[in-house]
Amino acid sequence: MTSPVQTNGLTGRYGLAPLGVAAAVFFIMGFVTWMNGPLISFVHVAFDLSDTSAFLVPMVFYVSYFLFSLPSSFLARKMGLRGGLSASLLLCAAGVALFGQFIAMRLYAGALTGLLVMGAGLSLMQVVINPLVSLLGPSERAAQRIAIMGVCNKCAGILAPIVLATVVMGDIGSISQHLQEATDPTVRNALLTGFVHAIYAPYMTMAVILLAAAIGVAMFPLPDLQAPPLPGLPADRRRIFRPHLTFGIAAMFVYVGIEVMAGDAIGTYGQGFGLPLTQTRFFTSLTLAAMLGGYLAGFMIVPRVLTQERFMELSCIIGAMLTIAAFLTHGYVSVLCVALLGATNAMLMPTIFPIAIRGAGAWTPLASALMVMAYSGGGIIPQIYVALKPFIGFQATFAMLVLPSYLAILLYARRYGQTGLLPLDQEP
Repeated sequence: MTSPVQTNGLTGRYGLAPLGVAAAVFFIMGFVTWMNGPLISFVHVAFDLSDTSAFLVPMVFYVSYFLFSLPSSFLARKMGLRGGLSASLLLCAAGVALFGQFIAMRLYAGALTGLLVMGAGLSLMQVVINPLVSLLGPSERAAQRIAIMGVCNKCAGILAPIVLATVVMGDIGSISQHLQEATDPTVRNALLTGFVHAIYAPYMTMAVILLAAAIGVAMFPLPDLQAPPLPGLPADRRRIFRPHLTFGIAAMFVYVGIEVMAGDAIGTYGQGFGLPLTQTRFFTSLTLAAMLGGYLAGFMIVPRVLTQERFMELSCIIGAMLTIAAFLTHGYVSVLCVALLGATNAMLMPTIFPIAIRGAGAWTPLASALMVMAYSGGGIIPQIYVALKPFIGFQATFAMLVLPSYLAILLYARRYGQTGLLPLDQEP
């Protein structure tokens, strides 16, 4: 066990070093995760896909959280913090390399397999990192610590779509136009081959960076923050799923769904108004810039002016108002309202997560894994969006999915935000 260091209000007795490692990992997560937005447009053109097929990108990516989070919790317990982080980065490196290779080979199913492997790595990463950040210091400042992580995550998220849109998709508008005009299969094949090969080198470079990061984490002296041994299951196993965790899982599911709707689906939303691909490919970065502003606001306001729970309630109210405004307006104004949802979304996950795992005690890894499984909402809700928008319109579908989600999260904050709980393993 690493010796305690001087305490402070933000990080407690472990000091800033683990927080710095966590920040670097969150940056990596942001860069890998938020490439999905422009990737939807990329595969749409590269494989001539429908919206439903193109949105398999976020669906496969986020459903992997549901599939791999519980196995990841057991693996993290066996390997510990350092081993778990290294293994997660190795899995991400493998997934990125597979995705780049299969995209270059124009095998869409193979590319989705790469995203599934990448998601498995991120599932393990989330299971290890989120409890670490939540438990590094006082619970009333947990959202502030996760907000710091969010700044790193969203800085990478702003950068990733810009890099992908400029380096790989710089001529996507003209490529799409040429493909529509080309009647010769040989010409079409040549255009598509050149277009998809542009993604190979950037993805292989990123795989090498992830591999180097895995080695660096393995060598970095981190404190031993392995969870204590799990006690025997309670006689009443339902006690594990106490209401604040059960409804927290539901709140996280709809939250990640609306986060992906505002971030990854904003390009498709803008195309609904006839806006060109040359502009919509950058819209994910606009949402993430707004989210970064929301994190910075949360860092300054929580807990000095408002508690993290009250700030979450205010965010939900403003998010609902922006959703209504997006429905009532058109064109760039409506897109801007959707992008500004990034600011209101910023402090939702950092607050939902600590509330949901509060009092879990030795069961914290399991509670964390269940919360990470709920990230699958980021794959399911956008699929519902693309399935329904041909029938009721893209604006109405967006509002129908997002507005109730904000109201549900608001109710969760009001009901469970201030609940004090004994650890599960200390209950009579």
